[in-house]
Amino acid sequence: MDKSQALRLYRQMVLIRKFEEKLYELFLTRVMPGTMHQYNGEEAVAVGVCAHLTHKDYVTSTHRGHGHCLAKGANLNAVMAEMFAKSTGCCKGMGGSMHIADFSVGMLGANGIVAAGIPIAVGAAWRCKYKKTDQVAVSFFGDGAVNEGAFHEAVNLAAAWNLPAIFICENNLYGYSTHYKRTMRLENISDRAKGYGIPGITVDGMNVLAVYDAAGEAIARTRQGEGPTLIECKTYRYRGHSRMENPTYRTKEEVSQWKERDPVICFPRVLREQFSVTDAEINAIDSAVDEEIAAAVRFAEESPDPTPADCAKYIFA
Repeated sequence: MDKSQALRLYRQMVLIRKFEEKLYELFLTRVMPGTMHQYNGEEAVAVGVCAHLTHKDYVTSTHRGHGHCLAKGANLNAVMAEMFAKSTGCCKGMGGSMHIADFSVGMLGANGIVAAGIPIAVGAAWRCKYKKTDQVAVSFFGDGAVNEGAFHEAVNLAAAWNLPAIFICENNLYGYSTHYKRTMRLENISDRAKGYGIPGITVDGMNVLAVYDAAGEAIARTRQGEGPTLIECKTYRYRGHSRMENPTYRTKEEVSQWKERDPVICFPRVLREQFSVTDAEINAIDSAVDEEIAAAVRFAEESPDPTPADCAKYIFA
């Protein structure tokens, strides 16, 4: 990790955070259609993992997928336009927040069905092995997904076939409103990896460098043909399960404690102390991202809506 790499990590986290904050503002003013599930607080996970991926690698996501899409390299304007349901969006305005995708950068899509992206990633990983490439497939999912049959079947198959798959559990404590310890007798979800004979790692999901290191080692092993890894990133979502939900099941004290470890706010101190980054450099990144977000909103607002005839396009049958 050098200074330029560290700054890229920070920039990506800031981009995702400011994107989410702008979406919240736009949805509240009813400028945008539909609803959304926000990624605020979990930025270090997507950024730390995707820093090791190329556009040829594959990613599947959850209903909370904006951060993964941007971290994977999707065009900001196209992602913003998709949120506005415009024809210039990365899904032509037909995917929206919960089903956002960009195949051009290996983002195979967010998914509203809990755990549904995991077997899709395993299918992509099988394709990589069959084609004998050095690509990997990464699946992001929440703590609630690890109790679904799709999780167990997919991870077991990936292990049995020694596929180049990485499983990233974003343990933000709550599956909707249910604490994960009410649904399993485990402190660390990564312990489930033992049942499949693959490595399981638990890392601080609020620390982008910790995620970066753990993901880097796992992805390197996978590219060398050593099979899957399950990485549990302990993190926290600041807002409710969705825009419509008031998270009364959490205390203000709990939220405040997690925000003290905010990955976006805390990382500048690391940049100064470990990488000799100046305040001017940090402020320049913040300002540049603000301008990019504003430009993306303008692009989306000025983009055309899909036409009625477009409903017959982009379908298989």
